[in-house]
Amino acid sequence: MSAAFLIIIGLIGLIIGGEMLVRGAVSGAKSFGVSPMVIGLTLVGFGTSTPELVTSLQAALSGSSGIAMGNVVGSNIGNALLILGIAALLAPIAVDPKALRRDGAVMVLATLMCLAAVLFGEVSRLIGATFLMVLIAYLAFTLWSEKGPSISASEAVYVAEADAVPGPDYTLGISIGIAAIGLVLTILGARFLVSGAVSTAQAAGLSETVIGLTIVAIGTSMPELVTSIIAVRKSQGDVALGNVLGSNIFNILGILGITAIVQPMAVPLEIIRLDIWVMSAAALLIIVFTRSGWRLARREGGVLLACYVGYLGWLLA
Repeated sequence: MSAAFLIIIGLIGLIIGGEMLVRGAVSGAKSFGVSPMVIGLTLVGFGTSTPELVTSLQAALSGSSGIAMGNVVGSNIGNALLILGIAALLAPIAVDPKALRRDGAVMVLATLMCLAAVLFGEVSRLIGATFLMVLIAYLAFTLWSEKGPSISASEAVYVAEADAVPGPDYTLGISIGIAAIGLVLTILGARFLVSGAVSTAQAAGLSETVIGLTIVAIGTSMPELVTSIIAVRKSQGDVALGNVLGSNIFNILGILGITAIVQPMAVPLEIIRLDIWVMSAAALLIIVFTRSGWRLARREGGVLLACYVGYLGWLLA
């Protein structure tokens, strides 16, 4: 099979598999009586990041650390500039100050931790374990801080994220079946995508890191894009913002953490020289824009999107 065909099949498998996995997991959790807030914070956050996780694991185990690292860094850049830019262009996004102070601060912390690991030159098992422990602490603190009889604005965002998952509620057995099929499709899709990406890099004379930062990163970020568009169309722009912040946190602390625990990775020089700085600048840009009037306007979404187009142009040139 040609490399292009492998990539297309892989992306289709990741998109469909990721969507089925999230839908089945959310439906099953509802049948168990799990609160929408917990579903939105954990299952939706982890579920939409599953394509990135499986792809990075597959790439790292195959010896393609450039694709694994490029996938995480490129996904975060795409989330901040591409996905949030498109969402803000579709409709201005209102920002809840409390949620931004907490989740935005954790995203900045995760970004700084990733920057430090990249400049160190290697993501070891110890670094991966540290990332994962910080993620667990963040989730535990969020669940603890949202306890109470009344629903806070930030809790309402997680509830809305759970409601934004498409599809009806199923019985427990059907939910497990849908989630299992989704997981299988995601794993197979990741294998096809990594294989096609490696072949494409070799044929085009590009580094695996560049392919990971572009084709792989954009493809694995499709669940976040779909979730954000659905949220904006439902006039829930805060869900789109929460989805991006949460995904960027999960990508660094969860995906990079788990991948490094399974398979430590050396950081490609390309990422040290350019892409980690672009990811850090994109995270800072989100904070600056969202704190300006506690609103992400269309013009700011246009700036984010223009920055992403410029970054891709520079990367591929």
